[in-house]
Amino acid sequence: MTVKVALTIAGSDSGGGAGIQADLKTFQELGVFGTSALTAITAQNTQGVHGVYPVPVEGVVAQVRAVLDDFEVKACKTGMLFSTEIIMAIASLLEEYPPIPLVIDPVMIAKGGQSLLLQEAVQAMKENLIPIATIITPNIPEAEVLTGMKIVTDEDIQEAAQIIIGLGASAVIIKGGHRNDVLEAKDYYADCEGQSFTMTTPWVQTKDTHGTGCTFAAALTGFIAKGYSLSDAVAEAKQFIQAAIEDSLRIGSGHGPTNHWAYNRLKKEMH
Repeated sequence: MTVKVALTIAGSDSGGGAGIQADLKTFQELGVFGTSALTAITAQNTQGVHGVYPVPVEGVVAQVRAVLDDFEVKACKTGMLFSTEIIMAIASLLEEYPPIPLVIDPVMIAKGGQSLLLQEAVQAMKENLIPIATIITPNIPEAEVLTGMKIVTDEDIQEAAQIIIGLGASAVIIKGGHRNDVLEAKDYYADCEGQSFTMTTPWVQTKDTHGTGCTFAAALTGFIAKGYSLSDAVAEAKQFIQAAIEDSLRIGSGHGPTNHWAYNRLKKEMH
C-alpha cells in the first residue's frame, strides 16, 4: 500500500483545535501522511485569538517548495493565508508544479470575531487562488464576503454558489453552520458541471465548534488524497465533522475544539 501525502498551507493554533494542528490531526486519523507550511503563528485558545504573527512570504514559499520538491502530494489545502502577498506567492508557486487537487478553506474570521484575512487580501484570493481551486469551502459569512450578497435563504445559498463558481472554482460547498433559523446543519454543494446537492445532518446544540471549518476542509483534502471522487469526499468529510461535533471533548473554557478521533471511533463501533 502506498502512503498518500497531503499538504496543508495554513496558520498555527496554539490551542490545537484549528489551523495546522487540526489539519495534521485529521490527516493522521484518515491514514494520510500530513505535510505543512506555516503562514502565521497565532496565540490562540478556546477563548479567542490573542495575537497573529505572520511568517515572511519567502519563508512560506520555501516551506511549500521543500514539500513539493520531495513528496508526491496527492491533495493540498489552504487555510489562513492572512495577506495579499502570501496568497499571490502561493498561487504562482502552485502553478509551477503539475496540478494538485486544491481545497481552499477561505479562512477570514475567527470564532470570536477576529479578522484572520486582511481586507485587501480578499480580492487577491478571488483573482489568483479561487480560479485554481478544485473546491472552496466557505461558511455563510465568508460566502457573503466573496459574493458581496446577503445570504439568508436556501435560494440565496444556491445563487452565491453559482457566483463563486463564476470566479473560476471547479466546485463549492457552502456550509450552513452559521444559520440560526434551522433545525438541521445543511451544506450545499455545486460544481462547474452542473451537479448540485444538499447534505443534511441533525443540528448539534453545542458551543464546542472551534476549528470545525479547518477540520472539515482537512477531512475533504484527506479523502481526495486517498482517491475518493469529489462528491464522495465531500459526503465523507461531512460525516467526519458531524462525528467530531457530536462527540464533544469539553475542554477549554470558551468555544472548545471538535473531537478529531470521533469518526474512527464511530466506524469501529459500526463494525
